[in-house]
Amino acid sequence: MQNPVIILGAQELGVLALDAFQSNDVIVYCFLDDQVALQQKEVNDITVMGNTEDENFLKMLGKKCDVFVAAEDNATRKSLTNMLKEDYKVVPVNAIHKFSYVSEHAWLGHGNFVQAGAIVNANAKVGNGCIIGARAVVDTTAVLDDNVQLGAGAMVNAGVTIAEGAFIGTGAVVVAGVKIGKNARVGAGAVVVADVPAKQTVFGNPAQPVK
Repeated sequence: MQNPVIILGAQELGVLALDAFQSNDVIVYCFLDDQVALQQKEVNDITVMGNTEDENFLKMLGKKCDVFVAAEDNATRKSLTNMLKEDYKVVPVNAIHKFSYVSEHAWLGHGNFVQAGAIVNANAKVGNGCIIGARAVVDTTAVLDDNVQLGAGAMVNAGVTIAEGAFIGTGAVVVAGVKIGKNARVGAGAVVVADVPAKQTVFGNPAQPVK
């Protein structure tokens, strides 16, 4: 990555993304955030120069700057990513912390965030817009679809498949071969030993549905 990066979102996820880029000596040009209270202020020494629709900055994308989408929720992240593709013909870059490990034989899409200490092993596949928390592990042949979120220390074992929009909580363990459905949620510390249907929330050890 050679170009400076504009980060869309200056809140918690944006601050972590800034740290990841700076760990690799990548220049962050500015933040853009829709929260008016943040605009024209500095966040960790980087100025929030406008909102996420500010064409004065977005027109620089693909020419002078790259972009990373650090929206906190999946719907906003997906919407901003689609806007970037349709209006500016660019896709977000990956933010991979220097102190993470991503195998050369893993496959990553675009716009993913891999935090410090996380591991993505050989032959794992990560889609677009995923968030892999600090010290989380995506083991060999595991598949994360788009916009999956893994909390800090989550363990996704070999051959696991996690569908779009699913959330795996802090310290949760998903046992080898299990399938997690679209928009499902796994609570912090849960141990998932059986498939989880779409939109289902599970907690506990072994993980059980929340009724």
